[in-house]
Amino acid sequence: MASAESFPPSSLQADNLIHVFWDEGMLKHDTGTGVFDTGMDPGFLDVLEKHPENADRVKNMLSILKRGPISPFISWHHGRPALISELLSFHTQEYVNELIEADRNGGKEICGGTFLNPGSWDAALVAAGTALSAMKHISDGHGKIAYALVRPPGHHAQPTQADGYCFLNNAGLAVQLALDSGCRKVAVLDIDVHYGNGTAEGFYRSDRVLTISLHMNHGSWGPSHPQSGTVDELGEGEGFGYNLNIPLPNGTGDKGYGYAVQHLVVPAIEKFEPDMLVLVVGQDSSAFDPNGRQCLTMEGYRDIGRTIRGMADKYSNGRLLIVQEGGYHVTYAAYSLHATLEGVLNVSEPLLSDPIAYYPEDESFPTKVIEAIKKYQKETVPFLKDA
Repeated sequence: MASAESFPPSSLQADNLIHVFWDEGMLKHDTGTGVFDTGMDPGFLDVLEKHPENADRVKNMLSILKRGPISPFISWHHGRPALISELLSFHTQEYVNELIEADRNGGKEICGGTFLNPGSWDAALVAAGTALSAMKHISDGHGKIAYALVRPPGHHAQPTQADGYCFLNNAGLAVQLALDSGCRKVAVLDIDVHYGNGTAEGFYRSDRVLTISLHMNHGSWGPSHPQSGTVDELGEGEGFGYNLNIPLPNGTGDKGYGYAVQHLVVPAIEKFEPDMLVLVVGQDSSAFDPNGRQCLTMEGYRDIGRTIRGMADKYSNGRLLIVQEGGYHVTYAAYSLHATLEGVLNVSEPLLSDPIAYYPEDESFPTKVIEAIKKYQKETVPFLKDA
């Protein structure tokens, strides 16, 4: 349902707008305070910080889209809670029942740093439903580009378990809806600094979904995240070769990410020829994020957005869904989002300058790593052997 808060300039065409889906119900997820994301009070600190995945981060994303230079290009739409039945397209009934029971009992820490508190389950349902509404808006032909501004994030949530601040896989649910709505093939590019293991797991045995994840080389972090994100996790059965992991060395910046996109992501999407693209965005790959060790700046995000828009124009008739994930520097995450969407809009000049502007980068080592990944993929992945 479109809100009255929509300000497209008369000179813009409808497909040059970004349709943003949002609902304030997602602010009800209160992750608390403590030492980083532990929820622990050691007793000797006067100031306990908010959990990284707190409401302030998305409040700034919301406000920069409403009042920043990009605002004339935004059309606003309301989100909605997902139905329990809709969740079962990606998640198992047993897992959903576990979350419902935890909520009924007042909440609990589901896994490390992932707190289901009072209000969290309702917020998770709204996040899932909002992502579904954004995809349906595209599938029904009402717009070409939609952005689901959602929290809690979702890309670590696997069909059977929560992980990494995530309860329900918002992007995975949207991808499955696209397939159920007639899409032949969907390509997913995840640029969050952490491996999109949940989305990958959901489509690990499918050749209809190409999942590509650019992430720092962090490996597994325990039972909730058994996947390592390494290059050899390629999918299984019919899905072999359709999960492409690109673990980048710590400190990879704009040039390194750009090299990976041009030499690994673009050729894979060109060979796959999807009729729907999904960009999973996390601004925790920025140079200033507390949860990541990469060095993207606004210009790097802008370039990625521009490249993916070009892929969408070429292969999916301009249809592109963007789903929000991480990004924990309360200010710079909002600026990086703005830059990403500028790239998606393919604006000729930046609309917003970078408040930090410059971060030194040595791309020589990331380039060597990317070339090694390229060689491995061409030798191992059947559909890339002639790429």
